[in-house]
Amino acid sequence: MFHTKMYKLFFSALLCVLMLNGCASSNASTEATPAVNATNAKTTTSNTTDTTSTTASSSDQKPNQDQSNNSTVTTTSTTNGILTVHFIDVGQGGSQLIISPTGKTILIDAGNNDKEQVVTDYLKKENVKKVDILIGTHPDADHTGGMDAVIRNFEIGKVYMPKVQSNTKTFESVITEIAKKGLKVSTAKAGLKLEWEPNASVEMIAPIGTYQDANEMSAVIHLTYGNNSFLFMGDAEGESESDLLKSQVNIKSDVLLVGHHGSKTSTSQEFLDKVNPSYAVIQSGKGNKYGHPTDAVLNRLSEKGIKIYRNDEQGNIVFTSNGTDISVSGNDWKPIETKNSSDTSTLTGTTPSVVSPKQVDSVYYKNCSEAKAAGAAPLHKGDPGYRSGLDRDNDGVACEK
Repeated sequence: MFHTKMYKLFFSALLCVLMLNGCASSNASTEATPAVNATNAKTTTSNTTDTTSTTASSSDQKPNQDQSNNSTVTTTSTTNGILTVHFIDVGQGGSQLIISPTGKTILIDAGNNDKEQVVTDYLKKENVKKVDILIGTHPDADHTGGMDAVIRNFEIGKVYMPKVQSNTKTFESVITEIAKKGLKVSTAKAGLKLEWEPNASVEMIAPIGTYQDANEMSAVIHLTYGNNSFLFMGDAEGESESDLLKSQVNIKSDVLLVGHHGSKTSTSQEFLDKVNPSYAVIQSGKGNKYGHPTDAVLNRLSEKGIKIYRNDEQGNIVFTSNGTDISVSGNDWKPIETKNSSDTSTLTGTTPSVVSPKQVDSVYYKNCSEAKAAGAAPLHKGDPGYRSGLDRDNDGVACEK
């Protein structure tokens, strides 16, 4: 018992040190940023002050000194002002890769532990050498499980994570790899403008407050490139959505990554009306035990005529933007060891997904420890596995602590 407590305290202290170090080295932060040259894809550098912050009173930490001196991807794949957003098929989890016209990259989440090869091989397939910005939206294993492998296999620029911890081995492994590479963690929170691509705006618009539910603490990112925009919701739910609406921050987007894999606790009608996307992407695993995406969310999207794309139906989904027009393609690429087919296909995106028949809730957890071990906690009333016996305070949320 004593050793277990000390083990948890060690990793909590380590995370705090990483974040505090990020704050301590931030005041003189500058970053060299390549300028776009659409004709020959060459880059030049100019110093600009980094204004992001890790706490309410300090600026973001200084990036690695060599961040602007190494190419991130081969320039041949990112010429002519093209930005690509890849929704990687990691089953029941989340992972998004963004590649700018000059080859800068952002990786948001990296799927579960058993999908780390999928993510690392996908990045290699896209000729990624360096992840300029790595964001762990929140500590759930299905989002951070592959981050340790990414950190081991690629050069990393900045790391952003919300100020919320987990005592899981998965989370501890991520923190350990961050420490091994001498990286610093910047606090993911609302109000940060991330310095990345000169002709793109990357804003972190949530979490706005502090929430008990780790899902609500999800980092939410709004990306604008020319006239096109993308909103990445992580596992943010109703409370975070409500605070975003109250904040009056711009959330209008062409493409919406649907929050929490299409759970009915996310994507409220009011929120969806405000975002008003043309496209919606749902990252969920085929036949997952949670019943994601739910009929309620699918119907809500369909009723607005939003074009729906799903990893469980179409594999990897790639959006391409020139700043004016957006095109969508999909493929069933998988790592060599598990690849069954190399066929690729273009998604027309003209017809919303057909709403699936209502799924029967056959999930049962003996106790909250079992629910947490499965990565399902907290359980909201109506979620697969929820029952009143697990909801001790009868507030509609079980296993929240």
